[in-house]
Amino acid sequence: MNAQQTPAKLLLVDDLEENLLALEALLVQGDVEVLKARSGTEALELLLVHDIALALVDVQMPELDGFELAELMRGAARTQHIPIIFVTAGAWERNRLFRGYDAGAVDFLFKPIDAHILRHKVQTFVSLYQQRKEIAEQLSALRRSEAEARSLKDELQRTLQLNETFVAAISHDLKNPLNAILLATELLLTRCRPEECGVVERARSSARRMNHMIEQLFDLSRARLAGGVPLALEPNVELSKLAELVVEEIRVANPKHQVRFTSEGDTRGTWDAERITRVVSNLLGNAVRHGKVDAQIDVALDGRAPEQVTLRVTNGGAIAADALATLFAPFRDKDPTRKRTEGLGLGLFIVSEIVTAHGGSVGVHSADGSVSFHVELPRSPPVRSSQPPSA
Repeated sequence: MNAQQTPAKLLLVDDLEENLLALEALLVQGDVEVLKARSGTEALELLLVHDIALALVDVQMPELDGFELAELMRGAARTQHIPIIFVTAGAWERNRLFRGYDAGAVDFLFKPIDAHILRHKVQTFVSLYQQRKEIAEQLSALRRSEAEARSLKDELQRTLQLNETFVAAISHDLKNPLNAILLATELLLTRCRPEECGVVERARSSARRMNHMIEQLFDLSRARLAGGVPLALEPNVELSKLAELVVEEIRVANPKHQVRFTSEGDTRGTWDAERITRVVSNLLGNAVRHGKVDAQIDVALDGRAPEQVTLRVTNGGAIAADALATLFAPFRDKDPTRKRTEGLGLGLFIVSEIVTAHGGSVGVHSADGSVSFHVELPRSPPVRSSQPPSA
C-alpha cells in the first residue's frame, strides 16, 4: 500500500457474531479496515458515514436479508457503486443466483469459505478501489491546476493589457515634447555656426530615431489593445509616389548605400497612406541596417495585376534558417553582442500588422546571397474600422 493511502474499508454483514469474527480474522491486514454489522439496518447506518470499498453480505438474515439490503444500496447514489459479494451457506440454486445478481451482486461465496479464494477476491476489489481513488484524486488535482491556470492566464492578460495601455499612454505623451525638439533642431540648423551645426545635426538624428521608436511602441500597443492596427483608408493612394519619397529620404540619410527604385503598372489602391509609407520605410530601413553596404538595394513595385499591388525589397545578405520562423515577432532581436541604435526590434512586426490590417500578406525569401521581402496588398482591403488613430 502507498504510504499516503488510507486503508480501504470492508463492510461485513452477518447476523451471527461468530461468522463476523471468522471473516474478520481472515481479512485483517495492513491495507484494509474491517467494519462489522449484525443486521441490514446497522449496515445501512455504517454506509451513511463510511466510504466502503467492498461489502460482504450474508444472504440469510432476519428482518432485512442480504438481497433486500443490496437492492436498497443500489437505489442510493452514495452506495450504488459499492461492489457486493454475497456469502451464503445455502445450496447452489440457479434462481437464487439470478436474484442475487439482479440485486447487484458481483460474486457469490459459499460456506465453508476457502481462505485463499476469499483473500484473492477481496484483494482484487481493494486494488480496484485504490486505483479509482487515485484516478479521482488525479482528476481533482488536474481540475484545480486547470482552474489555477485559467486564473493565472486571466491575471496575465489583465497585466499585459495594463502594460500595453501604459506604453500607449507614455508613447502618446512623449510625442509632443519630442516634436518640439525636432522643430527646434530644424530651426537651429538654419542659424547655427559651422562649428555648432554638427552637434545640432546629431541631436536631430537622435530625436528622429527616438521618434521612430516611439511610433513603433505606439503601433505595438494599438495593435494589441485594439486587436489590430487601426486604419484611415483613403481612395486612390499612389503607392509609387509614397515609395519614391521614402527611397529619396533613405538615399540622403545613407549615401554609402545604392538604392534602385522601379515601378510598373497601376500602383493605386484604397489604403492608409501613412501606414503604407511606414511599411516601405521599415522594410527599406531593415535592408539598410542588415544588408551588405556594397550591395545594391532594389525596391520594386508591380501594379500589373488587377486586384493587388506587389512591393518587393531586396538586399544583399542572408538570414539564418532558424531565424525565419520568428522574423516578424516583436522584440525578436535578442543578440546581446549587437548594439541597438536604430530601433526596438519592432519594425518587421509593425510591417506584418499593417499589411495584415489591409488584408494583405508579407513574406521573406533568403537564398543565393540575397534577402527579399515581398508584400502583396489588395487594392480594396476588407471593410473594417476607418477611424484614424489618435495622435
